[in-house]
Amino acid sequence: MRRIPPLSALPLALALTAGLAAPAVQAETPAALAAAYAREAGAPPSAERGQQFFTTRHGAEWACASCHGAVPVQAGRHAATGRTIAALAPAANPARLTDPAKVEKWLGRNCKDVAGRACSAQEKADVLTWLNTLQP
Repeated sequence: MRRIPPLSALPLALALTAGLAAPAVQAETPAALAAAYAREAGAPPSAERGQQFFTTRHGAEWACASCHGAVPVQAGRHAATGRTIAALAPAANPARLTDPAKVEKWLGRNCKDVAGRACSAQEKADVLTWLNTLQP
């Protein structure tokens, strides 16, 4: 005869099972992500180049600053949809740029919109380095 566990053990068992099934989200610091892109690029990052990349149009209709603002320490607004975008600078929004998968996802999408291509590891390192210098 099979023994049924008491109901008090069920929430613990479900929590443990859910924890094993869910992928672990590896949180990073924005500085660590910038350093990882710089290592991939094989050159030190430049905050000056990052600011220039962020605020300049690259042949496409928009610059990063079109939606995030020239100094993204406050909420921005999507240029096409008008949707509010949370502040991008980590000092203004500590949750930003901490999940490598999200950072890569959004850089992938936004680089195509802004530059018409994928951004290089050097460009990513430069922009993240500049964003890390900003204070609200």
